[in-house]
Amino acid sequence: MAITNSYLKTVYDGLVQRNPEQKEFLQAVEEVLESLQPVVEARPDIQANGVIERLVEPERVIMFRVPWVDDSGKVQVNRGYRVQFNSAIGPYKGGLRLHPSVNLSILKFLGFEQIFKNSLTTLPIGGGKGGSDFDPKGKSDMEVMRFCQSFMTELAKHIGPDTDVPAGDIGVGGREIGYMFGQYKRLQNEFTGVLTGKAIGAGGSLARTEATGYGLCYFTDEMLKDAGKSFEGKNVVISGSGNVAIYATQKATQLGGKVIALSDSNGYIYDPNGIDYKVIKEIKEVKRARIKTYLDYVPSAKYTEGCSGIWTIPCDIALPCATQNELDEESAKVLISNGCIAVAEGANMPSTPGAIAQFQKAGILFGPAKAANAGGVATSALEMSQNSARLSWSFEEVDAKLKGIMQTIYKNSSEAAKRYGMEGNLVAGANIAGFEKVANAMIWQGVSY
Repeated sequence: MAITNSYLKTVYDGLVQRNPEQKEFLQAVEEVLESLQPVVEARPDIQANGVIERLVEPERVIMFRVPWVDDSGKVQVNRGYRVQFNSAIGPYKGGLRLHPSVNLSILKFLGFEQIFKNSLTTLPIGGGKGGSDFDPKGKSDMEVMRFCQSFMTELAKHIGPDTDVPAGDIGVGGREIGYMFGQYKRLQNEFTGVLTGKAIGAGGSLARTEATGYGLCYFTDEMLKDAGKSFEGKNVVISGSGNVAIYATQKATQLGGKVIALSDSNGYIYDPNGIDYKVIKEIKEVKRARIKTYLDYVPSAKYTEGCSGIWTIPCDIALPCATQNELDEESAKVLISNGCIAVAEGANMPSTPGAIAQFQKAGILFGPAKAANAGGVATSALEMSQNSARLSWSFEEVDAKLKGIMQTIYKNSSEAAKRYGMEGNLVAGANIAGFEKVANAMIWQGVSY
C-alpha cells in the first residue's frame, strides 16, 4: 500500500523535505497516512481544517542540555528532550526513555504514535514523549540520581498534572521515576500526579508494572477469540526480557499458553518446557543480569548468541516486545512458514512495513503496537485519576479496568476497519479509530493563530 491521495501525499512529501534525516518518524507517519486515505476521502472537513498538516507537526519540541557529575567528580553532559505532540483531547502523556539511541527522530516517532494509542484508550490524554541519550546501564545509583535531578530541573518548567504527565520507558523504571519525582516536588513545592509509574506508597497505581504485558495479552486474547481461537495449548515466543516481556510471559501462561523463548540484546533462551517467568523476574528485576543467566536456574534450556534468531523458533503466537524494527520481512516469512497464527506488538513499531505486509498477505492475525501495547499508558491514566481523586484502587479493580479497556480497543479498531471496507486490518482500524477522536477535537477547537 502507498499514499495515493493527493492531499495526504502533498503533506507527507513536505514532511520528508523538512525532516529528511528522521527515518523512524517518517516511517510512522507514512504508515498512519496510508491507513487514513479512505477517511480523508469520506470527510472533506479534515482537509478544509488542515487537520493532517497540524497533526504531523508537534505542538512543541523542547531540547536541553543535562549536565551532571559522575562518581569520579567529572562533569558529564547529555542531551534531554520532550516532544509535546498533541493535546487536543487531554494533557500530553507519554514515557521518558534513557538510552544511547535516543534522538529527535525516535522521540517524534514515539510521540506521534502515542497520540493515537492514547486516543484508543478512550481516556482523556494527549500524546507526547521524551528522554535523553544518557545510558543508566553501568551507572551507580548516585550517578543515576544526579542525572535524573539535573534532567528534571529543566523538564519541570514544561510539565504539570494538567499540562504534561511523563511516565517511564526504556531505561526509566521505579528508581528513575522516584529521583525525578523527588526533584519535581522540591522545585515546585507540591505533591501532584505529575509523573506516573510512582511507588505504590507515593501515589503509584497497583498493576502499573504489569499493565503493558498484561494488556498485550488481553488484546491478543480478544483478537484470537474473534477468530475462534485462544492461547490455550499454544507455543508463544516473546522477544525482549524487560517489563513488557516479563509480564506478557506471566499472563500468556495464565491464559493457557506456553512461552518457550525470550531474548535480550545479547541473545535468546529457548526452553521447550515453558519459561518460568519468576526466574526471569529474579534475573532482570533483582540481579539486573543478562538473559543467559537463566541457564544457571534451568540448565536444560538453550542459549543462543544474537537476538534476531529468536524468530526462527517455531511458534503459534509471536509477541515482539523488544524495540523498533526488530522483526523484519525475512523473519516474518520464517514465522509464517513455521505455522505462526498470530502476532501482536508489545514494543513500539517492532515490525517493519515489509513484515506487516507479509503477515497481512498470509492472513495472520496482527495486532499493531498502538492498540496492542496501550495497556501501560491506559493504566498510567488510571493512576492520574487516582491521584486527582486522592484515591487508591485495589490491584483487582485496576486489572479489571485494564482488561475492559483492552477489549474496547480491540472492538473499536475492528469496527473502524470494517466501517471503511478493510475488515480484519487492525493496523488501519487502530489508526482510524484513534485518529477520528483526535481530528474531531481539533476541528471543534478551531485553528489558533
